[in-house]
Amino acid sequence: MPLTPPLNIPLWLESNSHLLQPPINNFCVYDEHNMTVMIVGGPNARTDYHINETPEWFYQYRGAMLLKVVDSGDEFKDIWINEGDMFLLPPNTPHNPVRFADTVGIVIEQKRPATSMDRLRWYCQGCKEVVHEAAFHCTDLGTQIKSAVEDFKNKDDSLRRCKNCGVIATSAPPPGESHI
Repeated sequence: MPLTPPLNIPLWLESNSHLLQPPINNFCVYDEHNMTVMIVGGPNARTDYHINETPEWFYQYRGAMLLKVVDSGDEFKDIWINEGDMFLLPPNTPHNPVRFADTVGIVIEQKRPATSMDRLRWYCQGCKEVVHEAAFHCTDLGTQIKSAVEDFKNKDDSLRRCKNCGVIATSAPPPGESHI
């Protein structure tokens, strides 16, 4: 296979920023050599925490983002990734990337092994208990996560209600808020 030319990010954004659409706002620019490279814009609108069995590399090209994580199984933490910063997220770390208006980042992920399962997990905004989890073998980062978020959004309230405290989990944060 012939080598592809370098991608000029400012020129790509000038012509393609309309492709970065909620709720995920990602666009795969490379999907080869066992790697997926995505340009991701803001703002996004999701409350799920993604869990994948491979590491994930973040580089913040423009503006800052907030990476909400669940560390050591139950400790909720906020990791700020500022413009020019990069961060390597370990495998199996629940994470929710919060992207703000007019921000752009680059995310690199490995292709998933044939036996791996990605998961999207929704935590209760009231008590932090797990309300719902969707699992799937991820073959297309550009469509499958968005589809799982949309499926959760369309579930009956009884399936999104926390069994511990009764709060109904949402698929997107209320306007002006940046998730749990």
